[in-house]
Amino acid sequence: MKKDEIISMLQQQVAFLQEQLKESNRKVDELLRKVSSLEELLVQKKAEEQKQHNIIKGLTKIQQNKSEKQAPSAVSDIESASQAEPKPREKTNYGARRKEHYEAKVEEEDIEPTDPRFDQMKARLIDTHDVVRYILVPMRFIKRVYHVHVYTQDGAIMEGKAPAAPLLGSNYDGSFIAGIAQLRYIYSMPVERIVKYFQENGFDMNKATANGLLCKTENIFENLYKAMGLAVKEDDYLAGDETYHRVLVKEKNKEGKGVKKGYIWSVTAIHSGLVYYFYDDGSRSEKVILNYIGDYGGTFQSDGFSPYRKMAKLLTRLACLQHVKRKFLDCEEDEEAQVIVGLINKLYQEDHKHEIGKDGWTAEKNLRWRREYAPKILKEIRKRLERMAADPELLPKSDRYNAVHYMLNEWDAIENIFTRGDYHLDNNLVERLNRYISLSRRNSLFFGSHKGARRAAMFYSLACSCRLNNVNFFEYISDVINRTALMQPNTPIKEYRALLPDQWKAL
Repeated sequence: MKKDEIISMLQQQVAFLQEQLKESNRKVDELLRKVSSLEELLVQKKAEEQKQHNIIKGLTKIQQNKSEKQAPSAVSDIESASQAEPKPREKTNYGARRKEHYEAKVEEEDIEPTDPRFDQMKARLIDTHDVVRYILVPMRFIKRVYHVHVYTQDGAIMEGKAPAAPLLGSNYDGSFIAGIAQLRYIYSMPVERIVKYFQENGFDMNKATANGLLCKTENIFENLYKAMGLAVKEDDYLAGDETYHRVLVKEKNKEGKGVKKGYIWSVTAIHSGLVYYFYDDGSRSEKVILNYIGDYGGTFQSDGFSPYRKMAKLLTRLACLQHVKRKFLDCEEDEEAQVIVGLINKLYQEDHKHEIGKDGWTAEKNLRWRREYAPKILKEIRKRLERMAADPELLPKSDRYNAVHYMLNEWDAIENIFTRGDYHLDNNLVERLNRYISLSRRNSLFFGSHKGARRAAMFYSLACSCRLNNVNFFEYISDVINRTALMQPNTPIKEYRALLPDQWKAL
């Protein structure tokens, strides 16, 4: 075979092998594309499974949460109350100790025998024993008429002076408005139900009148409300959160309904016990809370919502260990996650061994105690978190992934809790206060407008501040509404400071 023929044959073989190589590469690329597609489908499937898992878990929580359930009609109110709040049973029978109820007004009456033979002049008293009956008198409404007398004497006219009404052109006393506010914002009764309750107890009032009284009171309390917002930031330790309530609006949503989820922000002064709720057309934008906080330089405790995290550049921020713990509880069967839960519980157990203000225990002593027990536990938690975060099988958007990275992102704010003796481990105080709004959300369904939501924020500020300062809300509103009504509109805001619940004293 000639040399040229050999070369030609070799070239044909090379060309053939090159074509085979190209075809093999094409098949490999096709297989790689299929593998990549399968991987994407697998990730999507796992994400969808995780989504369905979260939905089922959420529904399960609602099912297990007694506060979300409607009590069966067959169970009486008394039985429901006894099941909801189990208490040690009082000894009540056959001469055993009973509650004395010293808070009740005492009325006394002598009971004589009704026997027709009884003659008090002939009978001799040999014994007297007391029988107690507690009597409930429903809400009473009093129409007090003042007969104002006018005299003339020595050329001068003299006229008696009736008590001033807090609302111009209104016959309602401050106590009447306080009663409506108490039922609406403490006991979460809708205005329609309040009006019906009044009617059942002998006072005919329509819904527009009751709403009008609350609206006019808002105008009187405007400067008091501003004073509350300023006074809260006087405290060096604040806690904050936000919650929602449905609000009627003109714009229609996707379902064709004029209802919007509006957010109410709350900031609580831990030491003074003042609470400031505020509302900006239902916005949850970070501008709302950051504008209020301004240049405040103290300590702020919250969950990990991004607007709160941005505060870390301006002030000392504390995390909420309960929010962190819930993330790991959501992991349920994950053993490593439950170890983290146990370590967080250990922090609580050690911290609860002492209570500031009890048995001479001070914030300084508590800080020394925290420096003793906390570092070792926190070090163990951190080590486990980093190991879990480095796990190559940790699936993004899974419960475990969310829990681990949430806690890592909050780590600095967690460590800050243990830098002072009087810092709380969680934000539960604010969450308990927000339950008043949650109850209203269940009972009233919605606020009638943005203005109505802002008015509610003002009344909740006063109501919750009274609760934290052990002040009777009815007595407080009855007094303060009459006093603020007499103050001039241009009265400096600082003069309202003494009327806030932490400094208020009844006249």
